[in-house]
Amino acid sequence: MAFLGIAVRRVANCHLSLSPLCSSATRSRCYSTSPSPEHTTEKSVPYKNVLKVEEGGSGPTKPLPKSAGAVVIGGGSLGCQTVYHLAKMGMTNVVLLERDRLTAGTTWHTAGLLWQLRPSDVEVELLAHTRQVVSHDLEQETGLETGWIQNGGLFIASNKQRLDEYKRLMSLGKVYGIESHVLSPAETKDLYPLMNVDDLYGTLYVPKDGTMDPAGTCTTLSRAAAARGATVIENCPVTGIQVSTDDLGVKRVKAVETAHGIIQTPVVVNCAGVWATKLGKMAGVKVPLVAMHHAYVVTERIEGIQNMPNVRDHDASVYLRLQGDALSVGGYEPNPVFWDKVSDAFAFSLFDLDWDVFIQHIEGAINRVPALEQTGIKSTVCGPESFTADHKPLMGEAPEVRGFFLGCGFNSAGMMLGGGCGRELAHWIIHGRPEKDMYGYDISRNQNYKYNKLLGEEYTFDYPPHHHLIKNECLTCRHGVTVFNMSYFGKFYLTGPDAKKAADWLFSADVRKVPGSTVYTCMLNQRGGSEADLTVSRLEAGASNLPLTPESNGDAYYLAIGGGVAEHNWNHIRTVLQDESFNCQLTDHSEDMGMISIQGPKSREVLQEILETDLSNGAFPFSTHKVCSAAGHKVSTDFIKSGKFTLERMGVVYEAKAHLKSPFDPSNNRVKGIYPNDLGTHCL
Repeated sequence: MAFLGIAVRRVANCHLSLSPLCSSATRSRCYSTSPSPEHTTEKSVPYKNVLKVEEGGSGPTKPLPKSAGAVVIGGGSLGCQTVYHLAKMGMTNVVLLERDRLTAGTTWHTAGLLWQLRPSDVEVELLAHTRQVVSHDLEQETGLETGWIQNGGLFIASNKQRLDEYKRLMSLGKVYGIESHVLSPAETKDLYPLMNVDDLYGTLYVPKDGTMDPAGTCTTLSRAAAARGATVIENCPVTGIQVSTDDLGVKRVKAVETAHGIIQTPVVVNCAGVWATKLGKMAGVKVPLVAMHHAYVVTERIEGIQNMPNVRDHDASVYLRLQGDALSVGGYEPNPVFWDKVSDAFAFSLFDLDWDVFIQHIEGAINRVPALEQTGIKSTVCGPESFTADHKPLMGEAPEVRGFFLGCGFNSAGMMLGGGCGRELAHWIIHGRPEKDMYGYDISRNQNYKYNKLLGEEYTFDYPPHHHLIKNECLTCRHGVTVFNMSYFGKFYLTGPDAKKAADWLFSADVRKVPGSTVYTCMLNQRGGSEADLTVSRLEAGASNLPLTPESNGDAYYLAIGGGVAEHNWNHIRTVLQDESFNCQLTDHSEDMGMISIQGPKSREVLQEILETDLSNGAFPFSTHKVCSAAGHKVSTDFIKSGKFTLERMGVVYEAKAHLKSPFDPSNNRVKGIYPNDLGTHCL
């Protein structure tokens, strides 16, 4: 029998000394994924019910229909939740196709944890719906138990900032009626006697957190969906996705191909987990996720652990899941093992555990629950999971193909987010958009990962280290002048015979202005919600005045949109143009053009030294733009807010910096500065 304490010492000895265990004859074992004699060779999930069929099916479990309103591909948590919610919303001619059996691939081996509190209010709502579905709705609808266990959850705070975060989570939970309590170390010890609390600042206890059973949940979901008219077909791998091109050149889903027949459908939902990338390629859709090994070990019996809450230690990156009278111990390591060659035959299989990688979780677990050091390891569970670059799922309609939706890349959280995300995805498919603000999950999001990383290094609930610099920058902008390199903005041109019609449809403000006008406006969706705020400039007809401006004999508009949402808004505009059959073109020059914003009461004074154009109020009125000459370069100049101008074309900043009187930061080619709220943040 393997013991967790022995496993820690063995790997430590292998890396730090040439102990007898690491002699030349055995050293290769110490650095391989093969288990040593001291490690258990048992690989099995800790669930009584697994949907694996040893003999395997010879064909689909049901006949394939000729057509369907939507075809969901993948019978894991997201696939089952999506087909259930589609049927519940009235789409009864929906089909779920699973290549093996329900839960195969990633869902069947999941730990199934559900924590109700997260920093995002949207995610709290998504989690709340999942809990409602698995703990109440499904049993009421079907009379079947899903396997839900409400044993509570405990978040560990080993430093003050983490405890501050948990106090804020508790406050957020009050808004949504989620019971939670911040406990002192002594109170935590009373709740969880086996826990080491010597290094704790406190904990966050949520009594109604719990654990889900993957087989029970997915089976019950499929039965509830079938009762409403949905068709769930197992043993039916998808071999292709047919895509057609309509008269406007728009690619749309046409049909799903299998070895047993073709289903005509306008909608495909990719819930294929780590296989989502391959499925996307069948339709020409890029699915940006990677497959990794994710592991946990199941311990032998631990006296006194019964009825304890699940534990999450974010700083140690460890979780402890109650497993009857034992624990499942897992976590998320910074040096994961990638699964480079994803196999189609991997349905209910598990990998050998790489102890060298996993050992860091055991160390954290033993520190938190010392009894684990002398506890045996009953089995290991190491299976595939899909992860994304920003640790957020991929949802919504793919930009490349209309009717191709994604519900994948859940970063090992597909069970607990499944109910909420399945409902939002169903609403997206039926009504064209989700009910909640799902921008953070939308496949069309465009994240600035470099900026997020830099920002993440300074996250704090107190004043950040650079707070005094922000103060100086704000005052400089308020009383003097600052320059911002805003070249990350999205820069689109809308041209063509129906450009004016499209602009009237898209933008809430009146953009039917004379050429040379610039309007600050919102862009709304069908429900009246705001998709973006942006500036829209009406251009002069005729030949282009700037190198990248497209020629137009009719109406033409230039759109400047915040860089973080540029991709999302590009897809929104394009979707509207397609759905309304507007005869116009949308051109993206975001990467080809620069944007410099000059802000502050002295901005006009500085620019007047650079531009060969009269910037007086009479000659250059508010909410207008002009093509000007700056240091021999043609630039588009806009006056869109009091004390705020922008220049269009990369290279101008280098000519302008010699004239500026604020401290210049050469590392990013801008004068140090940040705009206060009353000066605004949006420019052309």
